[in-house]
Amino acid sequence: MVYALIGLLFLLVVFFLMAVRVVKQGFVYTVERFGKFTKAADPGLLIIIPFIDRIGRKVNMMEQVLDIPGQEIITADNAMVGVDAVVFFQVLDAGKAAYEVANLYGAIMALTTTNLRTVMGAMDLDETLSKRDEINARLLNVVDHATSPWGIKITRVEIKDIRPPHDISEAMARQMKAERLKRAEILEAEGDKTSAILRAEGSKQSAILEAEGHREAQFRDAEARERAAEAEARATQMVSDAIASSGNQAINYFIAQEYTKAVGKFADSPNAKTILFPVEATQLIGSLGGIGELVRDAIQPAEGDVTTRSGTSLPKGRARASVPRSGDS
Repeated sequence: MVYALIGLLFLLVVFFLMAVRVVKQGFVYTVERFGKFTKAADPGLLIIIPFIDRIGRKVNMMEQVLDIPGQEIITADNAMVGVDAVVFFQVLDAGKAAYEVANLYGAIMALTTTNLRTVMGAMDLDETLSKRDEINARLLNVVDHATSPWGIKITRVEIKDIRPPHDISEAMARQMKAERLKRAEILEAEGDKTSAILRAEGSKQSAILEAEGHREAQFRDAEARERAAEAEARATQMVSDAIASSGNQAINYFIAQEYTKAVGKFADSPNAKTILFPVEATQLIGSLGGIGELVRDAIQPAEGDVTTRSGTSLPKGRARASVPRSGDS
């Protein structure tokens, strides 16, 4: 009797252990009753009927990444390129993901591979290298639409690497180098052009300023000559007025003044210590006397003046000067 109770207790413990299940976070378990899908169990404690219900599939509900192996694809211009890609997806319906497709990961990989060949095969090599975003968008649209009956959502499709053939890579490198050299030569030519234009502009401005300075100098010189001519004209006019008013006395005065300056220049000459006049001494003395007469005639006698030997009056208090006349020694 005791052994029977122990056996029954053991069976109850085993039955309880078989009935209780724990669903981990991030997963959903499908429950099958007599082989038929009945429900999807969310994370937490799950109680099933032993020998009647069982756990079917443990579906991962987290976002997953599937690595697409390298593919050799022929582009529209018959270039062979190697392509690697990755697919990000998430299961939204555990029942469909478990029972609508036999191999979920293999199906996604095959579907992505075939559509990758279709999309990139319709493009040229340059387009495949420069339009990765367009390729990703087209793949995402096609693969997501095809996998929607499986209860999954394709979140992203990314091209990891595109490997053109070695000879094409070398040709592209040479092309890029030539393009860089072309740009450098164009920039250098544009720099030389700009420099030449600036130098020409500088020479032009310099020539203009020099011409304006020369013109200004000529204008100033002409103005100076004009003023000098005006001054000379005024001096001549004044001399003419003096001659017209005083007659021969003014003429004799000016001649005597110039004669005296000329004699003074002879005395200042550094090359001659002895001066020989080509005139007789009596004529020279007479000339000096004539100059004295001119001076006396120019001075008007004032009231109380002193009269000299020649009849010319001098002011009072002034020293009496005796001017030799022609023939005196």
